Amino acid sequence: METMRRIALAGLASAVVAASPAFAQTTTPTQTTPTTTTPTTTTPDPKPKAHFTTLSNRTTSTRWAYTNLTSVAKSKPGGKGSKVGKLHFNTEDGRPEAYLALQLYTDARGNEWVQTQLPGRPNGRTGWVPREGLGEFHLIHQQLVIDRRTLRVTLFKNGRTQFSARIGVGKSSTPTPGGQSWIREKLNGFGNAAYGPVAFGTGTYSTKLTDWPGGGVVGIHGTNEPNLIPGRPSHGCVRLKNGDILRLARLMKPGTPLLIK
Repeated sequence: METMRRIALAGLASAVVAASPAFAQTTTPTQTTPTTTTPTTTTPDPKPKAHFTTLSNRTTSTRWAYTNLTSVAKSKPGGKGSKVGKLHFNTEDGRPEAYLALQLYTDARGNEWVQTQLPGRPNGRTGWVPREGLGEFHLIHQQLVIDRRTLRVTLFKNGRTQFSARIGVGKSSTPTPGGQSWIREKLNGFGNAAYGPVAFGTGTYSTKLTDWPGGGVVGIHGTNEPNLIPGRPSHGCVRLKNGDILRLARLMKPGTPLLIK
């Protein structure tokens, strides 16, 4: 009886061992969390806006250019406003015309206009021309200042005095006009001792001598009467002694901004 009991227990143990591998191979299914995809939102680029850019401060940083096209100058940018003048290739003396580039206007489509100052009466006129009307911009760091009270001319570079000399200006009946201007051209070899060895043409015109040769351009030049400097002997032009105008000519070029005060 005891023997039969042992045989039964042995058989039961064998059955349990045989069943164990099958139980171990049974695995619980892995649950997968669904992946949620967030839609990508593309922010459109902001639309360009019309804007102004300063090109020149007329003291330490001034841009100028020669004429590229004889464009009409308007009182407002974008081709708007009234006609205030026109670009020219040459000055009255046949030299290339230099124009200041004061501001740049860019519209929402990327079209560009440049504000420039125009030579002629009334003095100080400005107008807007298409960017393609002017050639490559040139940068200058000088400013010429003519003081009619102290009878002195001073050339500044980056705000510091580079040259200074005594001058003669217009007499009371034909005064030298004041205001913002610029040097348009450099002349020499014209064979008139009254103008000395070198002369500069400016963007300023006499308000009295409208029938003067060349339209009455106010020049800066030498003289054959140095004894009248300093003084007020001229018809509106600015006179320097010949030695001084030669010194100035070595330092200053067309495109230089000019202030007559």
